[in-house]
Amino acid sequence: MSSHIQLTDQGKLKHFLTIEGLNRELLTEILDTAESFAGMSEHQVKKVPLLRGKTIVNLFFENSTRTRATFELAATRLSADVMNMNIATSSTAKGESLLDTIHNLESMHVDMFVVRHALSGAAHFIAQHVAPHISVINAGDGQHAHPTQAMLDMFTIRQHKKRFEGLKVAIVGDILHSRVARSQIVALNALGVDEVRVIAPKTLLPAHVKTMGVIPLHDMDEGLSDADVVIMLRLQKERMNSAFLPSESEFFRCFGLTEAKLKRAKSDAIVMHPGPINRGVEIASSVADGPQSVILQQVSNGVAVRMAIMTMTMRSLGGMA
Repeated sequence: MSSHIQLTDQGKLKHFLTIEGLNRELLTEILDTAESFAGMSEHQVKKVPLLRGKTIVNLFFENSTRTRATFELAATRLSADVMNMNIATSSTAKGESLLDTIHNLESMHVDMFVVRHALSGAAHFIAQHVAPHISVINAGDGQHAHPTQAMLDMFTIRQHKKRFEGLKVAIVGDILHSRVARSQIVALNALGVDEVRVIAPKTLLPAHVKTMGVIPLHDMDEGLSDADVVIMLRLQKERMNSAFLPSESEFFRCFGLTEAKLKRAKSDAIVMHPGPINRGVEIASSVADGPQSVILQQVSNGVAVRMAIMTMTMRSLGGMA
């Protein structure tokens, strides 16, 4: 999907739909802006007035408690008004079209839609049809992209490793169905990591995976060797049938991250997971809760990164308070 719709004529973020087509400078600007918000949770007053008077609509057609909560918290900390749409009971469930819903909300003078949808391209479609003053942020669309998750992962990596050059990153698990993995791969390559490896059974790798700029591997020992960052992915059981895997226990035996397997990576490697975790399927509890895990930091960083993206898109449209 083209990225030009995301940018203003000056090359600034108007929407945030995908990481594809965004350059290293813009991604770094997102990380730097997030850095300025990262310490806010330590403050007695956790608000800044940057989006005061703006209305942000969380338009979630798929459930995600954690993602929606961090978007809501990010908007609140920027002093915006937030409306959470319960899509299951909304007009779209009664036959109203997606665009009818969008245009009705537009008439209430909203400023931003945060969209999560089961169909790939839904956020992009909405961005093509909203009024010029409205920004759209993709909170996950089908198997296509989850760009804010990828950016909070990049922020977490930079916190611990300081730079991207020279890093070897291993992404393990259900690459085929993961919109997170697709966005992570694009971001990692754009930010200049040395190597991106994807480790999975052949049934869970896309057919043309090599064209994504990765090294595909089917063996954990080989894939984790000297890795600086290990990213485990959730098995997307809702998007697969039994033909993809013999069993969850067999998957854990071959591709689950245990303390013994982690020893193949560098001693200071960090372990990540976008969540929610299936303990004992993708990762052992001793690793998820262990000293190399930064999983809870990822969740915390989601607020700062989403604040950064909301701020940048509103600024580009002249919508800052």
